[in-house]
Amino acid sequence: MTDQHFALFDTRIGLCAIAWGPRGINGTQLPMGSEQKIRTRIHQRHADASEAEPTAEVQQAIDRITKLLVGEPDDLIDVPLDLDGVPEFNRGVYDIARTVPPGKTITYGEIAKQLGGVQLSRDVGQALGRNPCPIVVPCHRVLAAGNKPGGFSANGGVVTKLKMLEIEGALVNHTPSLFD
Repeated sequence: MTDQHFALFDTRIGLCAIAWGPRGINGTQLPMGSEQKIRTRIHQRHADASEAEPTAEVQQAIDRITKLLVGEPDDLIDVPLDLDGVPEFNRGVYDIARTVPPGKTITYGEIAKQLGGVQLSRDVGQALGRNPCPIVVPCHRVLAAGNKPGGFSANGGVVTKLKMLEIEGALVNHTPSLFD
């Protein structure tokens, strides 16, 4: 019997998933285009997870995420996360990202400066690319220099990031290019 669980839930941007254990939420998954792809990804990251009804605390997080994705501001900063096994540097990046309110953004460089120097910007980007809890750790609110969208590793890439920022009312300097 495992103490690691997951549940799927619908949002405005598509089907998402959440994973949790005894110490809190330890994974969220943005839409991947199909239910099977989400289940596969959850099992890749949480091999021993079983699908279950969310606990009251997890259901509250799901409800808040769902509302955020229709434009109701919520920073989700008090949603308990279990980031055991996540490198200390990455946890520092996630802690800073969690302080950015909906509708606002921060740059990779600004986070890097708070952690020791702008030269850490690439490391900040890599940490955000490994974010186990997107939305709760709002990596979509972190932009490249000049408030450009930068990268986004979720399905749909920058389009998904821009959609989430638009829902939150954030202003992003985005000029479509041949590479979008």
